[in-house]
Amino acid sequence: MSKKLEGKIALVTGGNSGIGLATAQRFVEEGAYVYITGRRQPELDAAVSLIGSNVTAIQADSTKLEDIDRVYATIEKEKGHLDVLFANAGAGSLLPLGSITEEQYDKTFDLNVKGVLFTVQKALPLMSSGASIVINASLVSIKGFPAFSVYSATKAAVRSFARGWTTDLKGSGIRVNVVSPGVVPTPAYNLLGLNEEQIQGFIEEQAKAIPLGRVGTPDEIAKAVVFLASDDSSFVNGVELFVDGGQGQI
Repeated sequence: MSKKLEGKIALVTGGNSGIGLATAQRFVEEGAYVYITGRRQPELDAAVSLIGSNVTAIQADSTKLEDIDRVYATIEKEKGHLDVLFANAGAGSLLPLGSITEEQYDKTFDLNVKGVLFTVQKALPLMSSGASIVINASLVSIKGFPAFSVYSATKAAVRSFARGWTTDLKGSGIRVNVVSPGVVPTPAYNLLGLNEEQIQGFIEEQAKAIPLGRVGTPDEIAKAVVFLASDDSSFVNGVELFVDGGQGQI
């Protein structure tokens, strides 16, 4: 039985934990050679150990253009091209209107918007017809959550990027799609500024609003990314695929 990404070269930004790590694992299982990036070397080392083979980790900060250039220089030197990009690196924090700071705004937009823009732009010279770009957005791009307006705005922005880039790349054969997870607990939840009890309370409360009656897992998102990255979605372009248990659809 053939694998969906056999022989492909892929990059997963923020591939050291959560959805990024789960996706890198799935990519390798489907036959790809995967590069992962992240800011913390110990987590990258642990991810490589977990994935086990056909993976290279590069310590890089997606907000720094020189780091992005170094990542692509490494891929070009070692593999010569790139078939799949999962622009996944991103984060957010909770602050209600009235408490939002310039620092929070700059930090969140730099990582989630600027980082995605230049990660995609700088990948293009390595990509050719048949390549696939998948951007990680979020359910929050279409639904309002308390104290999450800055993060939500960044995810709406990258969804808009995908629409524009789909037209910019018309005729190139390079597809751009968006995966928008719903509530999927990952280590990133620990960065929201909540304690463990508050995080668990949030998860339990959100589960009540999900038609499937539960939250999702990183691997469930990863399987959707594999679909968008592979030839199974060869005529899918410019879409936003919600993987949210139905929460955003009701």
